[in-house]
Amino acid sequence: MTARVLVVDDVPPNVKLLEAKLTSEYFDVLTAYSGPEALEVISREHPDIVLLDVMMPGMDGFEVCRRIKSDKATSHIPVVMVTALDQPSDRVAGLEAGADDFLTKPVQDLALFARVKSLVRLKVMMDELRNREATGSNLGWEGDEEEELLDAPSDGNILIVDEQERVMERIARALDGIGDLTFLGANSEEGEDIAEKAREKNFDLIIVSLTMRSIDGLRVCSRLRSFEETRHVPILVMVDDGNTRLLVRAMEMGVNDYVVRPVDRMEFLARVKTQLRRKRYADKLWENFHMSMQLATTDAVTGLYNRHYLTSHMDTQIASSRQKEKPLAVMMMDIDFFKKVNDQHGHAVGDRVLKEFADRIAKNIRGVDLAARYGGEEFVVMMPDTAMDWASMIAERLRQEVCDNPFDVNASEGPLSVTVSIGVAVSHGQYTSAQLIERADKALYEAKETGRNKVVLAEDADA
Repeated sequence: MTARVLVVDDVPPNVKLLEAKLTSEYFDVLTAYSGPEALEVISREHPDIVLLDVMMPGMDGFEVCRRIKSDKATSHIPVVMVTALDQPSDRVAGLEAGADDFLTKPVQDLALFARVKSLVRLKVMMDELRNREATGSNLGWEGDEEEELLDAPSDGNILIVDEQERVMERIARALDGIGDLTFLGANSEEGEDIAEKAREKNFDLIIVSLTMRSIDGLRVCSRLRSFEETRHVPILVMVDDGNTRLLVRAMEMGVNDYVVRPVDRMEFLARVKTQLRRKRYADKLWENFHMSMQLATTDAVTGLYNRHYLTSHMDTQIASSRQKEKPLAVMMMDIDFFKKVNDQHGHAVGDRVLKEFADRIAKNIRGVDLAARYGGEEFVVMMPDTAMDWASMIAERLRQEVCDNPFDVNASEGPLSVTVSIGVAVSHGQYTSAQLIERADKALYEAKETGRNKVVLAEDADA
């Protein structure tokens, strides 16, 4: 996987060395020699990942990282601190500034490439989610202002996989107050079932020890990534110091982060919080995307599907009806004299009438049927595997229910008496969706022309 990597260091030989290593692995490398220059390059070029030196004159790496992460346009770009500082307190300071990881000079090639590839994979996923959210905005949906993600959630669900109970006890103390902790692995018989058990609950983070003797930690990670329910859950692994090859294999499987034993409590806590913040951000993007897609296919006033979704879905149903040799019925409905409601009572009352009418439609059709607002006061219900006699009965029941029960919509004159005209058409595979809608519309026109508050079948309208 290739990517655009920005290397930032005030020492030119350090920049050239990292540039040569990354170029040999076919990465596209950008360079900067100071903090302000790095921020300008990031704003202009939008790299996929930043390798950032800490000790720089003027603006140090911590400040550069804070500025990257505080800008909504760049906060999703992964930042790796590359520094000679090797104290846990330095790594914690970097993580709290928003850094995604630390690499200590001299940088080992395996660790460098594994970290860059892992974070680039994560950014690709985040970019896709952000693009989908932008698509939703372009379709007309405006989400809430993006919330600040500075604090890790305190109600996260975390799964810890380790066979040593004393280690689990230390982890429990270190993560006290972070969220709900679940432990697996103390019983070796659980080993084969860990990934399966992880599917039973919506975890926000899974911590796996790679130093277990009775359980293969790598296999656990591999299985977690193979299941749909756990594929996108962040995984943090614990590995012995110096076991670079094991760590690289874990990163290639899609593990998100790691801590080296002996584990520093503050660094461990900082990395857990980072992963929880990232998970919350991804969840928010998914939520916004699904909400935008829902709003793009539904009518804002009634909550029913909109015309665009109906016509798209009807093509699929027509093809299925033809293949299965089953009838497909369509009811087209129009609220009688609806303009008078708006003129006499205002559009707010008119909207409440539309909403109440939509609710009554929903209560009088089956779960497999699809109801949509076609436009204005016109509604359409599509009913798969429904013959004309059954469709006629449903239409008459709905007409009667509307006619006999006035709409209590807070109008100035009390409940409003409302009636509806309905046209019904059925296809046995011989019509296109446009032709079927046209036949139902013709029957509806006949119902309105001959007195309203009635059901007309397309067969009768053709006579």
